[in-house]
Amino acid sequence: MNRYLFVIDYQNDFVDGALGFPGAELLDEKIAAKVRAYGKDHVLFTRDTHFENYLATREGKNLPVEHCIKGSHGWQVYGETAKALEEVGAKAIDKLVFGMDVSDPAVAAVLPEAADEIELVGLVSNICVVSNAVVLQSKYPEATMIVDAACTDSFDKGLHEKVLDVLAGFQVKVINR
Repeated sequence: MNRYLFVIDYQNDFVDGALGFPGAELLDEKIAAKVRAYGKDHVLFTRDTHFENYLATREGKNLPVEHCIKGSHGWQVYGETAKALEEVGAKAIDKLVFGMDVSDPAVAAVLPEAADEIELVGLVSNICVVSNAVVLQSKYPEATMIVDAACTDSFDKGLHEKVLDVLAGFQVKVINR
């Protein structure tokens, strides 16, 4: 069975940086354990990636908080999860918007050719996790999609709960809720 773990945007700026929130750091050990359990060749991770012109972009005009500027400390993956990703040789996907662009040749080059099961963890549940779940479900329409509720969160707990319902509504298996 082709099983893959996607760690979505578990970056310093979303944990304890510019857009960090209380509780995001509590996901670190759980995500790192999942990364190690999936092991080599079965883990990919995304990095929200912006540049110095961020405030001039559509997103920057709607969320005027500079974050995840490529190469900065805030752009780096957080804590034990960063160590675990390195240990298993996880493949990085730098994404410029909420959901990864699977038509981008650089992204397509690291994505698996086929997948039977895809699990997503990371931040933020109601923005990038849900966006990437939709993208991956479209790319792998026959794969079982899973989101581990114990390994994702949001600064807005109400939206977090709602998005878990939305995910279940489009046939994503939400576990550990």
